Amino acid sequence: QVQLVESGGGLVQPGGSLSLSCEVFGSMIRIYSMGWYRQAPGKQREWVATISTSSITIYADSVKGRFTISRDNAKNTLYLQMNSLKLEDTAIYYCNQFPPGGTWPWGQGTQVTVSS
Repeated sequence: QVQLVESGGGLVQPGGSLSLSCEVFGSMIRIYSMGWYRQAPGKQREWVATISTSSITIYADSVKGRFTISRDNAKNTLYLQMNSLKLEDTAIYYCNQFPPGGTWPWGQGTQVTVSS
């Protein structure tokens, strides 16, 4: 049974930085493209960034140039470095395969709140 555990969220002022982690249990991430997703209050979950098995990265326009996705297959962990955070980045952040679905569940996510 696959379990995804996101961590690293918190409260940060606009312009600040946070580093998120997602450790995956029960499967080997090295064979999957992986992604970060987020869900803001009252909105649907949206895609944020993807990293392929060969570490090619793609970003949503809203985070391009500010966020960096990376992976450590040896640690079975996905990362998201978030810089220059904006109020509109406030959301619960999740990781999953890209595209999501299949047999992997969603984790509990990690809350990111950007507020002055």
